[in-house]
Amino acid sequence: MREMSLGPIRRNGWAVPFLPAFPSRLLSRLRFPGSPLRLALLVCLAMALCGASSAGGQHAEHNHTGSSVEHVHGQADGAVAWEGSAEGIAYSEFNHHLAGLFLLLVGFSEAREAIGWSALVWTRFLLPGALMLGGCFLLIWSDHDAWPIGSLSFVQTFFGHDPEILQHKTYGILALGIGAIEWCRRLGLVTRSTWAVPLPLFAIVGGLMLFLHSHGDHPSAHKIAVDHAIMGTLAITAGALKLLSGWGGARLLIGRFYWDLAWAGLVLVIGLQLLVYSE
Repeated sequence: MREMSLGPIRRNGWAVPFLPAFPSRLLSRLRFPGSPLRLALLVCLAMALCGASSAGGQHAEHNHTGSSVEHVHGQADGAVAWEGSAEGIAYSEFNHHLAGLFLLLVGFSEAREAIGWSALVWTRFLLPGALMLGGCFLLIWSDHDAWPIGSLSFVQTFFGHDPEILQHKTYGILALGIGAIEWCRRLGLVTRSTWAVPLPLFAIVGGLMLFLHSHGDHPSAHKIAVDHAIMGTLAITAGALKLLSGWGGARLLIGRFYWDLAWAGLVLVIGLQLLVYSE
């Protein structure tokens, strides 16, 4: 009997492919070496997407059930509603201006690192420091009526029906976690290159969440939505450029320097937009 050689199995294909060619090739290249890191990234992404989807899905419900929920954010306590009032506008603008100041510090720090300036090396800790401070600020002071400074309890704040509060707290948790990862990276406590992925991923997911962000029944709701859409587009672009810098910069026609500088420039632009934000 003739002996048959064992060669590689030939792929005959399927009538209906499971995945298109481009996504399948992309997924085959994005292999993260450490399973704990892979799990952490998936949890981070799932948490952000769940926060965004729940906020979007609850927006309509919020409009119909606001009268039945005690102390709903954006509803009037008395004759004047918080949203659109002088106090509410001042509170919101201060939060946005403070976030803009943090992002300007981050942008200047990232620009210094991109151009390879050896002075002020300590500024590499501005990014993780600003993220962790910003995350703590959002978890405490993002909303005047939310836990721990407002009348809402912990459960009502994190598991309630207000999409604006849920998004703010989700941003806070993610910023705190990503800041901690970046701090460890800069101290050399984590050395795998894949630990650089959460930062641009956070920028992309955070930008997508801005398209769902709503300030309730605000008189300037359309203007606010346009501002957030612009910031979301810039954040998604910045995150994509940072991913290109870390994963494909060496194989692209232009060097990694340009991608890092573009990332820093977009962070500065978002910071400036937040610094002049008004309602």
